[in-house]
Order: sequence, then C-alpha cells, then structure tokens
Amino acid sequence: MRFTFAYFCEVGDETKIRKPQRYLLPEENDIVKKLSVRKIILPVLLGIGVAALLLYLNLNDTRYEEALDGSCANYVWQDANGNKIPDYSDDAEFTLVPDCEGDYVLRTYRDTLRDIQWTWASTFWLFMALLAMAVRDLAYMYRIRVLTDKVLSWMQSFKVIMLWEFASALTPSIVGGSGIAMFIVNREGIKLGKSTAIVLVSALLDEMFYILTVILVLIAVGTGDLFPVGMEKTLFGTTYGTQGIFWIGYFFIVILTTTILLAIFSVPRGFKYLLLQIFRLPFLKRWRYNVIQVGDDIITTSKELKGKPFKYWLQAFGATYASWSARYIVVNFLILAFASGNGQLLEGWGDQLLIFARQLVMWVIMLISPTPGSSGVAEFAFSGFLKEFTPLGLVGALALLWRLISYYPYLFIGAIILPRWLRDTASKQKPSKN
Repeated sequence: MRFTFAYFCEVGDETKIRKPQRYLLPEENDIVKKLSVRKIILPVLLGIGVAALLLYLNLNDTRYEEALDGSCANYVWQDANGNKIPDYSDDAEFTLVPDCEGDYVLRTYRDTLRDIQWTWASTFWLFMALLAMAVRDLAYMYRIRVLTDKVLSWMQSFKVIMLWEFASALTPSIVGGSGIAMFIVNREGIKLGKSTAIVLVSALLDEMFYILTVILVLIAVGTGDLFPVGMEKTLFGTTYGTQGIFWIGYFFIVILTTTILLAIFSVPRGFKYLLLQIFRLPFLKRWRYNVIQVGDDIITTSKELKGKPFKYWLQAFGATYASWSARYIVVNFLILAFASGNGQLLEGWGDQLLIFARQLVMWVIMLISPTPGSSGVAEFAFSGFLKEFTPLGLVGALALLWRLISYYPYLFIGAIILPRWLRDTASKQKPSKN
C-alpha cells in the first residue's frame, strides 16, 4: 500500500487526455503487461545486488569489543574524545598494548561469521518475524472485508491483498499502484464507485497511522537519535539532510491527508470547484482534466462513505494499526534473532522502540525511491539506519533477510495468483457504474 499522494500522481495521464472523460480502469492487457513476470526481474536483481554489495563492504569492517574472560586482549581504551563513552569503531579511542595486557579485542566480519551461534532464541525470533508478516496480511484482509461491507470472502480478500501488494512491489514507491488496485477490487464484483472509495480510504487510513505514530514515537524517544544517516537531497535549489527530508515529507503527508479528509467529509463539491479554479492558471492548465477526475473521485468517495457507523471506522483503523505495526516490528524480531547470543546487546525496550522509530524515518526515504518497490534504496536505508543494532558485519545479510520476508514473497505469490485470478474473475466483468 502506498501513501496518499501516490494515488493522485497516478490518476490520469496529461500526455494522453485531451478532453473531459470518465476515468476508465486499465484494460486487462495493460494490467497483464504492468504485472508481467518479466518485471519481477528488475527489483529482485536490484535488491539482491545491493545486499551483496553491503556484504562485500562489510567484509573488512572492524569493531573493538570487550574481551571475554580468559581471552587475549591487546587494546586498551583511552577516551580520546573525552566523552567518557567508548566509541567502538574509532581507532583513536584504543591503543595497542603488548602481551595481552589490554581489555579490548579488534574483531572483523570474518570473526563474527565464525562465532555466530544459532540458538533456540534465534529460531523463536525468526518465527516471530514470520508470524508478524502473517498478522500484517491478515489485518489487511480483514480491513478490505470491512471496507467492502463483508462482500468479499476471506479467500477473495487474500487474492486482492496479494495482487495489490504485487502491483505495489512492481511500481516505484513514488508512483504506487492505485490504478491497478481499483482494477483488482472492481474485478471482484465491487462497483467502480465503491472500488474508488475503498482505494482512497485505504490510503488515507495508512496516512493516519503514520501521522499519529510519528507523534507518539517523538514523545517517547525524541529526535536526538532518529537521524543517523547523513544523506542529502536538493529540493527547489536547497539541499536538505536526512532530518530535513523527513520533516518535509511528514508535513506534506499531514497537509495532504488533512485536505483530503476535509474534502471527503465536509465539502466534496466545493473542493472540486476550488481545484478547477486553481487549475485554470495557465501553467497548471495541462493537468486540468486530471484534476477533474480527482474531484469526481472525492465526490464518489464522499457518497459511498456517507452514514458509515463508528464501528466501521473503528474496525478499519484498528486493522490498519495492527497491519502497519506488525510490518515494522518484523525488523525488531530479525535483529533480536541475530543479536541473541552473538555479541550484540540491545538495551531493553529503549533500543526496541528506537529501532521501530527509525523505520518511520526510513519509510519517507524509501517513499522517494524511483525503483520498483524501493529495491536497492531499502537495503541501503536499512544499513544506514539500523547498523548499530546488528552484530558486526551482518547488516547486509539482515537487510537481505528482511526483504526476503517482507517484499519478495509478494512478487512470487502475485505472479502465481494473477493468471488464474484473471480467468476466474472474467465472469464478474460487467459494465460498472457509480
């Protein structure tokens, strides 16, 4: 599922539209082309390639560690920067001494690989990571059932969610797969107007989770440790660091989500009229017909949602919170699986919350990725944001395992489901009206 603005990026095509028209769902042939098995190759190669590069770069990484009792240690800590805290990756902090008279050893990636211990705790946390992914998908399936007023069965919901995720995995994060999502929901027999409303409301619920969770996380952990990566991006002639990129993305999401919520639940026709007036301006006129469609979708969504009870929204938002929380906590479980018994100490709930919080920042960075499903960018972001919590040299392996659990399955499940699903749902394809 993608952020709200991806939905608006995808509606219409100013290079093809020359006159007002009703928005038509993509034809089946277009969908098959967009979701072809050949398109799986690029994200898979990008993801595995970047993970392999990370493994190579980690090969000679070193870190000073306190020596175990009885082992030979040739380094002593000298607090070169005077902060009274050992910086285990800084050579200036440690001095070589003879005859095993030190307290610290210098370890490499090879040493870590040799000493990895796979324990019952590791197996348990890996199982918990897989269970979290199952919870994520079950929560999404429950949400789609709620949003369709239980019209879709559990099996239909499974296919819809798998294909929705498949579409998102094959499209750049900044674009999303909303047009294809409408096609998927509509093809299951849901009328076009309601399909439009379901896709838009799903995006808004995702945004609301993100907005609220960032506030809660900031209250809990603050901003001091949230931005470890020194990446930069230039926007409108100004260069921003990681923190700047995050806040620009966050406030853009807040403003857009608030605007769409007000438009749907307060003044849908007024919102469409305002958009049309704004896009009369000469330099915006080329997108005018796209905006007509956005306005129509807002009005359609407003009609579909009118009179929905509080229970409907509570169930939908509860499912959204469960799904996204499970998605993020997968990383926590994976790190626990490898940190347990492998020389990496996590300081209780504080580190766990920080790992969760940094993923919220990572998500904005992944959102601006031009690659399908953020392939390549996601693996580098994982390395930059979570390296300090992983055993020495294993960040590349963990990044790959994370994507193997949370991303690649949708590529292959979707590719398997799609052909038969197109045949099975062909009988439901009748002219749909709002």
